[in-house]
Amino acid sequence: MSREPSAAPVQGNTLQILSIVCFTFLGFMSIGIPMAVLPGLIHHDLGFSTLVAGLVIGLQYLVTLLVRPFSCRVIDSAGPKPALVYGLTGCALGGLLMLLATLWPALPLLGLLILVLSRLVLGAAHSVLGASAIAWGIGQVGSAGTARVISWNGIASYGAIGLGAPLGVWLVERYGLPWMGASVLLIALCGLALAWRKAGVPVVVGERLGFMSVLGRVGPYGLTMALGTLGYGTIAAFVTLYYDSRGWAWAEYAMTAFGLSFIAARLLFAQAIDRLGGYRVGIACLLVEGGGLLLLWAAPGPLSAMLGAGLSGFGFSLVFPALGVEAVKSTPASNRGAAIGAYSLFLDLALGVAGPLIGLLIGSHGFRSIFLVCALASFLGLGLTLALQYRSTRQPAAVEAEPATVEVD
Repeated sequence: MSREPSAAPVQGNTLQILSIVCFTFLGFMSIGIPMAVLPGLIHHDLGFSTLVAGLVIGLQYLVTLLVRPFSCRVIDSAGPKPALVYGLTGCALGGLLMLLATLWPALPLLGLLILVLSRLVLGAAHSVLGASAIAWGIGQVGSAGTARVISWNGIASYGAIGLGAPLGVWLVERYGLPWMGASVLLIALCGLALAWRKAGVPVVVGERLGFMSVLGRVGPYGLTMALGTLGYGTIAAFVTLYYDSRGWAWAEYAMTAFGLSFIAARLLFAQAIDRLGGYRVGIACLLVEGGGLLLLWAAPGPLSAMLGAGLSGFGFSLVFPALGVEAVKSTPASNRGAAIGAYSLFLDLALGVAGPLIGLLIGSHGFRSIFLVCALASFLGLGLTLALQYRSTRQPAAVEAEPATVEVD
């Protein structure tokens, strides 16, 4: 390794960003492809209960949460490219294990144990994958492109899950269960081949803060983002049941409206964060999301509810990158990976607790109430964003102006 002189950030173009976040897309196919297949495999083909199926599926997300502090350290110390290679390697191994789990249908317990191991490996892989792609992208185009990198990385991850689910169903129906794991393995190997040939970015040399210290700095931004994420988790999990409870048709189009609005806002307005700043965009987005959730709560019919879902998706789309930009600024550049990982941890927590908490609320107050509560959560997040913006005017940012770097491949 050789020490490189400091350099001003270089404004990269969209193609540079896409050349990095494509690895997130390829890696997150390992979530999307088995999403609609795995529950049926465990419950129907292997013969275990739905409780067991839920536990096995949820195990991956628990591991991601637990391993994330270590993964963040890997990104900052080894560099984003090696960390991403580790993540893609884990995706390939997870796909291989899924393939092996389907080869001996007469031994269901063995198949279940192999699937458990697969979920453990995939959980560890995904704890590093998205954050390393973001850190690599920022290192490639400079800190001025942080908002665009986070935005495009989100499109890549959500797009992979959205496309992977129907692809997994089609492959299994057309070619059989082993293709669930085989496709994940092949896609991850393609990602590894592409990543191996791509040049890395320098490791930023500087003070390495402990993960808990980084967590304390980005925590206010993560908490605010989590309040906005509750609406997304609730719509994704319960909007179909909400439509059913009201006797409405077209529930699937509510999620379509949410998804299309989400992608459209990220494509059209991601650069607004660079022009206006993360705080202003975050405030506007939480306001729009809260209004959409209120419309869902008060909707007299399915079309107005669909409009509410669309507004919620439009508002939620830039909450993560807008507040993420400010979260990254709160730590020295040498802790960029840890900052991204700690911030993402709040997304994991929000999605993890949304289901149980909202489920309890439905049991006591019915389906309509959940959207009112989520709207209030968005407005609370708006208030916290205003407080963070005020605080930022009273103290300087913590980012190192010209960090030293060490070149790595």
